Formats: sequence, structure tokens, C-alpha cells
Amino acid sequence: MTVSFHKYTGEFFPGTGKLDDNGHGSGKHFCLNVPLQDGIDDNMYLTIFQTVIEDTVTAFRPTSIVLQCGADSLGCDRLGAFNLSIAAHGECVNFVRKFNVPLLIVGGGGYTIKNVSRCWTYETAVLVGASIPDELPATVYDSFFEDSQWKLHPPLTGKVENQNSPASLQRITISIRNKLRFLQGAPSVAMQEIPPDLQGLLADEDRTPDEKDEERGTARAGQRRRDRTTARNEFFDGDNDVDHDDGPSSSTARNRTRRARGARRGRNRGRARGQVVEPSAHEDGEDDVDESVAPSARRGRASRGRARGRIRVKTNDKDKDKDKENSNPDPDHGSTAMDVDVDI
Repeated sequence: MTVSFHKYTGEFFPGTGKLDDNGHGSGKHFCLNVPLQDGIDDNMYLTIFQTVIEDTVTAFRPTSIVLQCGADSLGCDRLGAFNLSIAAHGECVNFVRKFNVPLLIVGGGGYTIKNVSRCWTYETAVLVGASIPDELPATVYDSFFEDSQWKLHPPLTGKVENQNSPASLQRITISIRNKLRFLQGAPSVAMQEIPPDLQGLLADEDRTPDEKDEERGTARAGQRRRDRTTARNEFFDGDNDVDHDDGPSSSTARNRTRRARGARRGRNRGRARGQVVEPSAHEDGEDDVDESVAPSARRGRASRGRARGRIRVKTNDKDKDKDKENSNPDPDHGSTAMDVDVDI
């Protein structure tokens, strides 16, 4: 933000500085010009300076200020045409200092050397809070200040006719306030924590809509695959248990489930062959023997391979007779077959 108080007639290079010059491009509304006419005095200058600076600091809220103390606005300057005294010039510096914002003071214009040295000496004392007398100390440069009787504050005002009016200054003040409306809240945005994945966030903003749609489609497909995998691994004895092995209890539950499945397959095969097989109870991981099944049937259940081998291997006539005798139903039991297919 630049604020400039200067004489404006349109004749100075480069011709800028009028009230309507507000900046250009990204700097638009960040340039304020206060054009003044010849002969402005201490009261008028202090009034418009303090009003414009206070409004600007309130709206812009600067974190630092650079103040250029051009001494060509002093009265009796060879090129300047104002009627400011050294005391009024120093009061402008003191006003900016009271904002308690980091402040950098630099020099500027000024073409009457003895008045420039007086002005900057006084303003240095204002900045450091020192009180200095009006009498200048004796130096090798005493001849330069002899015409003012070696005074720090010689009379410099009233040399040029004041062409500024209260109405013209009020018009400038109103215009500056209207321009500052564009800066309400500009630098005082709320501070927020930087996201941990800032680079990812910026990369996401640079992606095209097609890339974003493709990524969302891939994410949905992956979720469907995970859902199917979970469904395949589910058991039916708990709340959607997917069989995470956490200890011996899970292993025992799986063993019981496998035995139950084997028993169901054996009963189904038995029913397909016309058998009547009584269900057996399982306690503590051990299979109880069904007493209702004939002993020959129990032998067939325990020796599945041997029972099938007797059917497939060729034997002599005596063995055939023995097999026929063994195949007759036992009148003491209700079993009608020996080939019981049970997975153990």
C-alpha cells in the first residue's frame, strides 16, 4: 500500500499522482494519492495527513510502515511550494510512531540544505524521545545558520499563498475513504492451520475432472472387491465374524465346524444309498460312537478303504461265500448296509 502527499499540477514527471490514480493490475486499490495545491499551511496539512493515515491504517492494518520524510514540503524550499514548519513536519512523524507498528524512517526530497538538516535532526529527536533546545550548538558550520540566529525552528511559513480550501481537502478525504472500502478485511484474513497433506491437496486441484472420475471409479471397484471377500469369509455363528485367528478358541471353533460339515456330508451320502444313519453327538472335540449302528457298520465306518477294497479285489469261491454270509442282515440290528462313507 502506497500513500503519497504531494503537490500536483500535472506538470511533474511522469505525470501521475492525481486523485483518481488507484494502481494497476494486482496493485489496484493499493495506491492512494493526496494531491495538494501550493501554500498549504500547518493546520490544513496536519488535519488531512492525520485523517488519511488513520483511515488507511485502520482499513489496511499494516504489519510495518516505511515513512519517507521529504523536506521539500518545508517553507522556503527552493523547489517546494508549501508553508510547513519543521515542528509540523515532525508532528507527522510522531503521529505515525504512535501506532506502535514497526517503523522505518528514510529521507527524501529537500533542496534548501540548512533546513533539511534542521528537519531531520528534530525528527530524529522525536523518534528517540529526546528533547533538544532551539539553540543550535557551535559547529564548523555556524556560517550556514547565521541568518536565522542559529535557531532550530526558524520562521518558514507564510511565504506562499495558500491555494487549498477546506472544501477541496474534504473532497479528497471522502474520496480516500471510499477507496478504502475495497480493502475491508483484505490483509486480516483468518489464520488457519496448513493441511498436513498440502502437496496432495494442491495436486488434487490440478487434476482434470476425468482423472477425478476415474479415481473414484477405481475406489468403488476396490470397495466392492473387499465386500465380496468379507462375504466369502463370513461364518454364520456370530456377528459377521470373518474368522480372525486370535487364539485357541477360534481354532477349536473351526475344528468343530469342519467336523459338523463332514458329518453332514456322511449323512447325505448315506441317505442317497438308502441307509438310515442316526446323528451322533460331539462333545469336547471327540466323536461319540452310535450304539444303534451294527458292529459291522461301525467297522465299515472306521475302515472305509478296507470295505471298498473287499468289493473291488477278486477273491476265490470260498471268499465269495464268506462275503455273502457277511452281507446278510443281522437279525439283532437294524442296519442294512456296511459301506458308510464318512470323512474323518
